[in-house]
Amino acid sequence: MFELIRSNKRRSVGLIVAFVVVAALVGLAVGYVAGFGWVGSVIALVVAAGVAFVSYWKADAIALAVSRAQPADPEQYRRLHNLVEGLCIASGLPKPRVYVVDDPAPNAFATGRDPKHAAIAVTTGLLDKLNRVELEGVVAHELAHIRNYDILVSTLAVTLVGFVALLTDVAIRMMWWNGGRVRREGDHGDGANPLAFVGFALLIFAPIIAKAMQATISRRRETLADVSAVQLTRYPPGLISALEKLRDDTTVTHSASTATAHLWIEQPMAGVGDRGRLGSVHRLFDTHPPLDERISLLREL
Repeated sequence: MFELIRSNKRRSVGLIVAFVVVAALVGLAVGYVAGFGWVGSVIALVVAAGVAFVSYWKADAIALAVSRAQPADPEQYRRLHNLVEGLCIASGLPKPRVYVVDDPAPNAFATGRDPKHAAIAVTTGLLDKLNRVELEGVVAHELAHIRNYDILVSTLAVTLVGFVALLTDVAIRMMWWNGGRVRREGDHGDGANPLAFVGFALLIFAPIIAKAMQATISRRRETLADVSAVQLTRYPPGLISALEKLRDDTTVTHSASTATAHLWIEQPMAGVGDRGRLGSVHRLFDTHPPLDERISLLREL
C-alpha cells in the first residue's frame, strides 16, 4: 500500500503538469484563433500560468464555495467533530476544517493542498442516513485522501478543468462574433491558414481531454482511499455498509458540479449506471469506479 501511495504522489505531479500544459496550449490557441496574434497568445499563456498558481493557494476555497459548504458548528454537529478528532488522533493527522453541505443526497469530499491545509465536507443527507459506524468509515475515507496527498491534484483539477472549459467557450464565441473571418498575421489572400484549423481543433477537443484527465484522477485514488480507510478504522463492515447505502440511494447531489464531481466519495452527477445507448460514453467520463466493484474489493480484505 505504501508503494501505491508513493506512486500516487508521483502521478499527482504528472497530472498537475499535464493540466498546466493543456491549459497553456488552450491559452495559445485562444490568442491565435481569436485573431489577437502572438501578443494575445502570450497574454493567454500568462493568464493560464496565473490561474494554475492561484489554484494552488485558493482552489480549496473555490471548491467549498462552489459546493455551498458551511463551517460545521461544533455544538450542532458534535458527533461529526468527535469522529473526525478521534480518527485524526489514530492516524496522526492534524484535524482538518469541517464543513457541512445542505443537500439531501448522502455524499462527502475532502479538499486542500496538504494535510495542514485541508478540509472535509459532508452533506446533511449523509449525516441523516448513516449511523455512527458507517459515518466513521466515510470520514476515514476522506482522511485517507488527505493522508495519501490526493487532495492537491484533485483540488487543482477543480479550477483547471473549469478554466479550460471557460477559455474554450470564450474563444469559440469570439469566433462566432467575428463571423469566422478574422485575418491573422501571416495569412495571404483568401487561403485558410492550417494553424487556424489546428487551433480550432484544440479548442474543440481540449474540454474533452481535460474531462478525461479529471476522470483518471479519482478512479484509482478512490479504491486506495477505501483500503486506507479500512486500515485506519480496522472495521471493513462499516465502510461497506456506508457504500451500500450510497449505492442504493438515487438522490442526485445538487451541490456538485462537473468541475467538482471527482472530489466526492460517490459519483454525484446524473447518468451514473446508465445502461442505455450512451451508457458506454458516460462510463468513459465517470470519475469513480462502480460502487459494486469497491464493495467487492473491501469484502475480500
